This record gives sequence, C-alpha cells and structure tokens, in this order.
Amino acid sequence: MPLAPAEYLPHLRHLVGEFERVVRTGDADAPVPSCGDWRLRDLAIHLGNVHLWATKIIVTGEPQPQEFDSDPGGELADWYGNAARGLLEALGDADPAAPGWHFGQGEKVKGFWFRRQTQEVAVHLFDAANAVGEQLDLPPVIAADGIDEVLTTMLPRVTRWHTPPPLTTALSLRATDTGDSWFLAAVEAGEVPAVTEADGEPGSIAQGTAQDLLLLLWQRYSIESVELSGDAAAATAFLTSRMTP
Repeated sequence: MPLAPAEYLPHLRHLVGEFERVVRTGDADAPVPSCGDWRLRDLAIHLGNVHLWATKIIVTGEPQPQEFDSDPGGELADWYGNAARGLLEALGDADPAAPGWHFGQGEKVKGFWFRRQTQEVAVHLFDAANAVGEQLDLPPVIAADGIDEVLTTMLPRVTRWHTPPPLTTALSLRATDTGDSWFLAAVEAGEVPAVTEADGEPGSIAQGTAQDLLLLLWQRYSIESVELSGDAAAATAFLTSRMTP
C-alpha cells in the first residue's frame, strides 16, 4: 500500500457514480447521522467542492484556497457529477510522479491525490448511503487501503490540532477479509503512534472486516463492530480517539 495510482481510477469512477446515484434518487433533506447536522445536500456540496479543489491542485500542482461550502445552485446531482468527472479527467491526464502540492507527508507529487480522493468518496458514500437507508459494501481492497491511509497519513496530520490518541500497549489491526494487518508499537503520552514492523507479540488485537475497521477509524462505527483481544481497554482508548478530520 498504497496502490499504484492508475489502480485507483476504476474504483474512484465506481464510487463517484454511486454517490451521484444516491444524491439523484435520495431525499436532499435527509439527515446524515455521521456528519453532525448536515443533510444529504450539505454532504454533496462538500464532496463536490472537495473534488473541485483537488482538481485545481492536480492541474496546477499548487495549493489552492478551500471553498468547501460554496452552493452550486441548480440541479445538485448534475453539479456533483460534473465535478466528479472533472476530477477523473484531471487524474487521468496527470503524471503521478509530477510535482504537486498535498497536505500529507512524503514527496510532494500528484500521485497523492489518486488515493486521497478515492478514500474521500469511500467514506462519504457510506455517509450518503446511511442517510437514505442503504447498505454499503466497499471493495475490500479499498477499505484496507483506507485503513492504511488513516494510520499513515491522517493520524499524523490530525495530531497537529488534537492530542495524539493514547496507545499504552502494542496494537495489531487485522482485516479478516483481506489478510492485511498493521502493527503499532506503544508510545509515550503525546507521541504519535506509527505503523511499524511487528516487534514481538502485540498487547492487544483488533480484528474485523476491512470495512468495519475503516469505518471505526473514521468514527462511523462503534468499537463493538470489531473483535478485541488482549488489553481491550488500551485498544478501545486508541481506536475510539480522533484520528481523522
């Protein structure tokens, strides 16, 4: 992980298509339980504006101002679909190795945005489906990739504004459907936990499907959605802490 940039595109195309379908067929005033006081319309406006923002960055390679709540007016699903297709076109034309700003760690290249936009849509597609009472099944490979992104990209970023979540014992996260696993060593208070090579037996283990683990890390699912063993209290304290925006 991550996947090769081009491997994200078919998944992203499918995910934005499903999001557009939900927006087109669902009630725009439906509450989105996982997004505070947002309605489906607010969620669609947010995600469409994120696409427009990312598209400008991908095309120019430069940071761009954020305007995530700009009201599109007109037909919401059409506006969202156009924003998503513009993003797909920009990514399809982009050289992933070309210089490009992003907010993560590591080399500043455009390849970052293939993963980030795919994962942005994956989580918000869950939000949209949840708002209209639909069951969502993410592709397991994308869900597993999303776990990796939370632990390696989002967690270090979020701790710029929030106290790092506590991790008092080594923890192993295990996706039962894909076979992927992540090992995090125990850290001192205030340090950012990081994925590393396994060093001995973990003090606690959390396992479930990749989707269950991903949506737990994004605070969409409760801790009861995964199976804990070992020091369950330490695992719960870490896994229920803020790791994402």
